Amino acid sequence: MRRPATLLIVCALLLTSTAALGRAPVVPPTASDLRAIVETLTTREMDGRRAGTPGGDRATERLAAWLGAAGLRPGGDSGTFLQSFTVAPGRRLGAGSALEVGGHTVKAGVDWTPHGGSRRGEVTGALAFADDDWSGDLRDKIVVATARGSRLETLILARQRGAAALLLVADPLPTLDATAAPVDIASGALTRAAAEALRAAPTGTTARLAVDLAPADLRAANVIGVLPGADPVLAGETIVLGAHWDHLGSSGGATYHGADDNASGTAVVVGLARAFAAAGGARRTLVFVLFGAEEVGLIGSGHYVRHAALPLGQTAAMLNFDMVGRMRDGTLTIGGVDSGDRLRAATADAARAAGVNADLRGTPFSPSDHTRFYAAGTPVLFLHTGGHDDYHRPGDTADKLNVDGMARVAAIGASIVTALDDGARPVYAKLTPPARRRGGTGSAAFLGVGGDGHGGDGARLAHVMPGSAAERAGLRDGDVLVRVDGVSVDGFEALRTAIRARQPGDTVRLVYLRDGRDHETSATLERSQE
Repeated sequence: MRRPATLLIVCALLLTSTAALGRAPVVPPTASDLRAIVETLTTREMDGRRAGTPGGDRATERLAAWLGAAGLRPGGDSGTFLQSFTVAPGRRLGAGSALEVGGHTVKAGVDWTPHGGSRRGEVTGALAFADDDWSGDLRDKIVVATARGSRLETLILARQRGAAALLLVADPLPTLDATAAPVDIASGALTRAAAEALRAAPTGTTARLAVDLAPADLRAANVIGVLPGADPVLAGETIVLGAHWDHLGSSGGATYHGADDNASGTAVVVGLARAFAAAGGARRTLVFVLFGAEEVGLIGSGHYVRHAALPLGQTAAMLNFDMVGRMRDGTLTIGGVDSGDRLRAATADAARAAGVNADLRGTPFSPSDHTRFYAAGTPVLFLHTGGHDDYHRPGDTADKLNVDGMARVAAIGASIVTALDDGARPVYAKLTPPARRRGGTGSAAFLGVGGDGHGGDGARLAHVMPGSAAERAGLRDGDVLVRVDGVSVDGFEALRTAIRARQPGDTVRLVYLRDGRDHETSATLERSQE
């Protein structure tokens, strides 16, 4: 396979620097190597690699096998390559869940089910049916109703009206995970047939609702491989190379393959792990981490930072490869080059040698896994080739990747690691997030939150960006947005759509849930810097 002359120059530089230190040469992965990895990660059985799903588990098993075959040491739990963590607090139906109306038992799991975000415990009250205008007296009653707006908005309304509990008519019954956003009221779903049967009960009939939900946490894993350092003096320091393996899974009959986001970055990290392992490692210890649950709020990288395979304080730098598969016009964006004192020069030299136009950005403030490391005091670099129309769409497929560009990214990554490994560790620089302009035209509106890309129950904010409009509005990680102005946001994609419909400088009114209670705030949208 013919390779670009500039890529051969990078390889020659890597050969020279490693040979001078008595190590075998680092030969970066080829375009065909990287294509094969991406194609494996985007097969039908991977089912979009959503964290906490069988497809996601299959992806981590394959990644662990690759790192093991390359000769890396396991850096996960109990001598394995997998570092397990909780993606979300799951739940299952407990034996104590019950609905009784006038002495008649409604069968749990068949005719009704609690909501996953329901208040636990038992309530008793008169059975009532809410009309479309909700004009009746609902205080202290167990109310049966159809949703008015979204599920969350209807629950908020019932709680504000003083209802003891709310049973929403729904066919088929939703899963507990689909109704997991908490609202501080006892609640559940009731089949239409069961609701009609209850209408035959005399007015004022007493009902008893008991909600018993047992924990069944949704879990995923980071995949960690370690190459011990060859220099006895420097082996205690680490350089971390990371990428997130997860994507959005399947929804509505479509599979979100995530070839660029982020099988591309995962392939580069696996390819570099193989390359450095074949070369005998580096002076410093190299840690290769494939993060899970990035798409739902940087959860895997946050867990790693709190439970690093080797002491985080000894991490000289972290390189994050996220969406590196769509290089256009030979351009690669690299953020964070001013987060450590040696990063800009090492990055510029590596890109120049590869013949790549490097768009160097000083600050590291982008919503990807490197931000967890930077917040913990580690210099970081964020390599990516930019957005496109297939972002978070089923059309993000392997056939659309620029694998030659990926090979250049991998060569640049190898060159940066080699340069940083051969000198003093970069000195961390604490930077101020750039101010975003609020007014003007020609750019998308920006709120500054990250979360789950799927539809669902409200829009859970898994990550509120520092210095953003969302943070200034008082929003926090874990809040659930319910409404933007007059628009119900039932899922994170609905939130994106609502924000995209606005302009930078617009002020929007937000309704959100925190700890089961509804709140309101306003945010002045900024200009996106992407």
